[in-house]
Amino acid sequence: MADSEQAAVTRRYDRIAQVYDLFELPMDLMIRRRRRRLLAKASGMTLEVGVGTGRNLGLYQPGVDLVGIDISAKMLEHAHRNTAERGLDVELQVADVHRLPFEDNSFDTVTATCVFCSVADPIAGLREVARVTKPDGHVLLLEHVRPRNPLLGWLADRLSPLTRRLFGPEINRRTEDNITRAGLKMTSVDARGVWREIVARPT
Repeated sequence: MADSEQAAVTRRYDRIAQVYDLFELPMDLMIRRRRRRLLAKASGMTLEVGVGTGRNLGLYQPGVDLVGIDISAKMLEHAHRNTAERGLDVELQVADVHRLPFEDNSFDTVTATCVFCSVADPIAGLREVARVTKPDGHVLLLEHVRPRNPLLGWLADRLSPLTRRLFGPEINRRTEDNITRAGLKMTSVDARGVWREIVARPT
């Protein structure tokens, strides 16, 4: 991973932080049920990677001890306001998933929703996720992937450089393959269209 590429991702999210929730509202409404269903599986000490403005923070079950990280300080400013307004006890910090500032086997659960489409080196980031997850812990991911339909896959390949440059995400990531290559074992995959609700664990 080139640090300059990840720095560019950070700048993009800093730039759109003020309007991010409004921009993402249509997709958020579409997948909110998926988010809620997946995050309800989190338990114990939990790390949310790419916490952003904190849209997920109210979806966790009571009793979850939550740490949220994001590469964008501007996005985290909104997350801090969200936690204060809701009275949530969440530790938030700026951190890069490529170099997580946590010891090995630190978390019972690691979550990420629509994050690994934007990480500069998704395999490196997922390896870090595997490293900080306890051997009996689990990783919960909600991601969109490259369409299986040949025509739609071709179209996603052509549009992905534009979506990445303008908004951050790539729309043609093969995230399931990346998860396996990173040393995680998928124990459950709910595949619907381009969306994947994935439960995985370290191998």
